[in-house]
Amino acid sequence: MESNKPLDEVKKFNPYERPKKNREPKDTIDFKKYWKLIVGLVLAFVLLLIVVTNVYIVKENEYRVVRQFGEVVKIQEQPGIQMKIPFIQSVTTLPNYQMTYDVSEAEINTKDKKRIIIDNYAIWHVDNPLELISNAGTIVNAESRMEEFIYSVVRTELGQLNYEEIINDENSSRGSVNDSVTAKVNELLKKDKYGIQVLDVRIKRTDLPEENEQSVYTRMISERESTAQNYLSQGDAKKREMEAQADRQAQEVIATARKEAALIQAEGESQAAKIYNESFSKDPEFYELYRSLESYKKTIGEDTVIILPSDSPYADILSGNFD
Repeated sequence: MESNKPLDEVKKFNPYERPKKNREPKDTIDFKKYWKLIVGLVLAFVLLLIVVTNVYIVKENEYRVVRQFGEVVKIQEQPGIQMKIPFIQSVTTLPNYQMTYDVSEAEINTKDKKRIIIDNYAIWHVDNPLELISNAGTIVNAESRMEEFIYSVVRTELGQLNYEEIINDENSSRGSVNDSVTAKVNELLKKDKYGIQVLDVRIKRTDLPEENEQSVYTRMISERESTAQNYLSQGDAKKREMEAQADRQAQEVIATARKEAALIQAEGESQAAKIYNESFSKDPEFYELYRSLESYKKTIGEDTVIILPSDSPYADILSGNFD
């Protein structure tokens, strides 16, 4: 049976098209019933956010500075949890512990007109935060002022000492100088109310300018060589003195020994002569014979030729005539 509808009005059949189902309308959420809950949750979240962002913690090693419209209204030092007024107050932090500041190297002149480079360091802390904020403004500015005072005082104090007194560890006056520098720097900081206190100032290193190092080293070598030569000269002089003293003592000992030997020998010869006289006085003829025999021993040798008269008593003994 043919349809009476035009061809363009006839719906074309699409085999891939899914047939539409009749959907029932879903129930819509009525937000008017929950608006109070939503508003309450939003307000709670905002309130919690305000509380969280305006609560701050004060630690043991810090100051908390509370400002209101730029003016300091409170400084919290005791550890704990604090809260500031939202949108009106702001909180910043300052250190409440000992800090070390490395002072820049500086060149100074000693009492004996020598130039040296001094490298110091300082141990300090914030003593009065309100004074620091009022007069220095920031930690950096406070350190800058402290460095200026340290340089000025160190230059004055070390300018009253000689170079050897500064660099010689055994006779160094650094200890008393450090204490004096610390005290005077604190006086200047307290006078200008910078709110910081220096606990200690120490000399970390002393050095010479580069252009003076070689000349100083050369002079030090020359001084050491001169000192060594002086010690050698003193040693030689002491050696000669000791040798002369030893020679003198030796000569005195020898002279004394010779003197004593001569006395002993003279005494022995005197005793011998006395014994000879006593012995020979008992028999004078024997004594004469003995003297003649002794003279023969001294005058007659193997090749000795003696010409004597035949009637000479000296010749009688040689010829064996003892009558």
